[in-house]
Amino acid sequence: MKHIVVIGGGIVGLTTAWALLERGHKVTVVEREAEVGMGASHANGGQLSYRYVSPLADAGVPIKALRWLLDPDGPLRFKPEASWSQWSWMLSFLRACSGPVNRRTTARLLALGAHSQTAFARLHREARLGEIALRAPGKLVVYRKPAEFERVARRLKAGPKGPERALSHDECVAVEPSLKDNDVLFAGGIFTEGEAVADCYEVCRQLAARLREHASFQGIHRASVQGLRRAGRRVVALKTSEGELDADGFVIAAGLQSRDLARDLGLSLPLYPLKGYSLTAPIEAQHRPPEVSVTDFERKILYARIGSQLRVAAMVDLVGEDLRLDPKRVDSLKRAVRDTFPQAADYDHASIWTGLRPATPTGAPMLGATPFEGLWLNVGHGALGFTFSFGAADIVAELISGHASPLPLDGLQFAG
Repeated sequence: MKHIVVIGGGIVGLTTAWALLERGHKVTVVEREAEVGMGASHANGGQLSYRYVSPLADAGVPIKALRWLLDPDGPLRFKPEASWSQWSWMLSFLRACSGPVNRRTTARLLALGAHSQTAFARLHREARLGEIALRAPGKLVVYRKPAEFERVARRLKAGPKGPERALSHDECVAVEPSLKDNDVLFAGGIFTEGEAVADCYEVCRQLAARLREHASFQGIHRASVQGLRRAGRRVVALKTSEGELDADGFVIAAGLQSRDLARDLGLSLPLYPLKGYSLTAPIEAQHRPPEVSVTDFERKILYARIGSQLRVAAMVDLVGEDLRLDPKRVDSLKRAVRDTFPQAADYDHASIWTGLRPATPTGAPMLGATPFEGLWLNVGHGALGFTFSFGAADIVAELISGHASPLPLDGLQFAG
C-alpha cells in the first residue's frame, strides 16, 4: 500500500483519489479552496460527451478564428500578453491545426471517452452517488452553415457505423421540439444516442463525502501549494502553506495551477487557460427547455437541462488568467441564448459564472508519469474535464499501481 497525495480537489483530482483508494492505496487530497469543486468543475456545461469530441485545433480553424475575432458576438476572444506561455502555446496550437493531427487526436479522445463512460458507471455504482441530476437523453449538435454540416455528415457516413446519425432540420426539431421556438432554419444536425448530462459540482460534493467515509482516506488537506521537494530524481514531499506532506507519490491534478507547480521542478507543461462562461437559469412550469443536450456548433454554445435548471456554457477567451466577468461577453451570451431557446428558462434570474479550462494545444490531456519518480500527471482536459475525468483517473491509478494502462498512451503523455 502506497500513500499518494493528490493535488487538486476538482472533478479530476477527486476521481483520481477514488480510483487510487479502490486499488488499495492511502490517499490525501490537497485543495486550496474551502470547498471542493470550486474551480473549473463548479458550473461547467454538465455534458458527458463520450462520443462527440471535437478538438479545437483543426484545419481551417486559424481562418475561422480571424472571422470570430471580428464578430462582436463571436465565440473567441484573444488578448495578447507579454507572456511566453501564451505565445508558445499559440504556436503549438497553430501547428496542431491540421486534418491529420485532428484525426489522430479525435481517435485518442474517442477511446478515452468510451473508457471514461465505463469508468463512470462503475464509480457511480460503487461510490453510491445519490441525486446528481444524471440523465442520458442523447446529444444533438446543430449546424447553421450547410458546408459545415455536409462536411461532418460525409465524415460520419464514411466512418464505422455508430450511435450517431445525421438529421435534417425537421428531424432535429422532431428530436428536440423546443427548437421550434426560434426562427432559425438549421442546415442539419448530428444526434448521438446515450450521451449524458449531470451536475459536476454535485458529483464533486458527493464524491468528497464518500472519500471521507473510506477507511484508507487520509482527508482533504486545505492549504495552498507552494512547491515540491525532491531528493535526486524522486519527489518526496509537497510544500504547502500548512507545512510539508511526505508521501510515496504525488499526482498533479490542480487545473491551471499544475503549470506553475511543475515549473518549480523545471517541467514545462503546455497548458493555457481557455476562459469560458456559463449561465444557470431556473426552469419554471411555463418554460420549454431542451430535453436533449444541445450544442450550437457555429456559436460554440451548449445547452443542458440539469434538474430544474438550464445550464448554458460557451466561449473560448484566450485572455490569460483573467477571471473577471466581462459584461459585453455576458450580454452576448444572453442574446444568443434568447435567440435560440427564447422560452427555455427564466434568463432574467440566471446566475453567471466564468472559469478557466486548462488545455493543451492539441486538446488531448497529459496522463501518467513524469521524468521524476513518484510524480504523476492528470492535467490538460480542456472543456471535457468532466467527461474524461473518470477514465483518466482509472488510467493514472493503474499506472501508479504498477499495471499497464488500459488504453494506449500515445499522444496522451507528457512529452517535455
